[in-house]
Amino acid sequence: MSEVVELLISGIGQLCVVPSHGDGPQRGHRLGDLGLIENAALAIDDGKIIAFGPEDEILGGYRAVQTLDAGGRVVTPGLVDAHTHLIWAGDRAGEFERRLKGVSYQQIMAEGGGINSTVRATRKADLADLVDQSKARLNLMLAHGSTTVEVKTGYGLRTDAEIAMLNAIALLDAEHPVDLVATFLGAHAVPPEFEGRADEYVDLVINEMIPAVCEWRDEHWPSLMFCDVFCDEGAFTLGQSRRILEAAAARGMGLKIHADEFANLGGVGLAVELGAVSADHLVVTSDEEIVALGRSDTIAVALPATPFGLAHREYTPARKLLDAGAALALGSDCNPGTAWCENMQITLALATRYLGLTQAQAIAAATVNAAFALGLGDRVGSLEPGKMADVLMWDVRDYRMIGYRFGVNLVQTVIKGGRVAFDARWGGW
Repeated sequence: MSEVVELLISGIGQLCVVPSHGDGPQRGHRLGDLGLIENAALAIDDGKIIAFGPEDEILGGYRAVQTLDAGGRVVTPGLVDAHTHLIWAGDRAGEFERRLKGVSYQQIMAEGGGINSTVRATRKADLADLVDQSKARLNLMLAHGSTTVEVKTGYGLRTDAEIAMLNAIALLDAEHPVDLVATFLGAHAVPPEFEGRADEYVDLVINEMIPAVCEWRDEHWPSLMFCDVFCDEGAFTLGQSRRILEAAAARGMGLKIHADEFANLGGVGLAVELGAVSADHLVVTSDEEIVALGRSDTIAVALPATPFGLAHREYTPARKLLDAGAALALGSDCNPGTAWCENMQITLALATRYLGLTQAQAIAAATVNAAFALGLGDRVGSLEPGKMADVLMWDVRDYRMIGYRFGVNLVQTVIKGGRVAFDARWGGW
């Protein structure tokens, strides 16, 4: 007798399961294992994947309350965006215009612009306005296939303002279909009121902000929260970054680091030493550190929209990372300064062109590996039984179209936790 489930997706031309390898991400040149099955079906119940396989087998073993016909289209896991700065107010279009005229990002930061420009606007916004502006961006992320999104603070740089950003993250997570992962980034930049006193600001982050954030976490955020630090030229030194991350680890926070976006200060080595879940950006990472990453459990998160947004020519050396056996993931780095792009499909397109990834490798880096970069590899990122039924139905019939085509939304239907959250045929939500 057939088992009854809530949802069957039939008529799948290509099913990309994108399996984890053992209990971990896809590493090195094994990246790109899609677990591809043609003429497939997928069984979903109670918001989770129950079974997948050839269509005749699945339809023979399961009956459903609801059936969706994929019509020969490609089906993949929902995209996991491993690195964003979703919560902010205002814009920096004027700074972008200055960069087009040749002024560097670092020069704008040194003049009090850049991150601190957004800090001023975000501090002025009330919570409702902050949520409304950010929700509009999150809606676009969902429409383009992102079903799990990491979100950093870091535009408050004051205890009350950082907590306000966390409140915005919690409100959005509660009311929106997309699942959010919270990261505290109080060490994003030295705020204007601490100009010339960076060590004093680091003391504030350690002695006031981290305890306040952890108190908020214990009351409002039952899942893992991360602490990140921008270890780079014009931001925080290696020593300052170490102090912050060690303080966060002592309070049970997961660790991440922005490293090697502009200058190599040794942040990757610190991430590996401290067992950070991920090291992100990695544009100018040394060969020695790449080898160290390959031998570690720290996941390399590439953000190709950022050098693209800055019109830089150097990108994360993805091929070297894969040669070293590292686990590579992708994120959009959606932010108001360098990469205002809510569409992870653009990240996949850039990864195939500037990181040298195949379409299959880019898909795996933006699903199962990105999930592991958020500590969620056992829950999302692949279509393996027991994981959440976060599923994309693409309006293409060959997965190689993903990354090949760009500039349009190729996602037709987004299923989040077993329920349709977005469908382009219905005009959206």
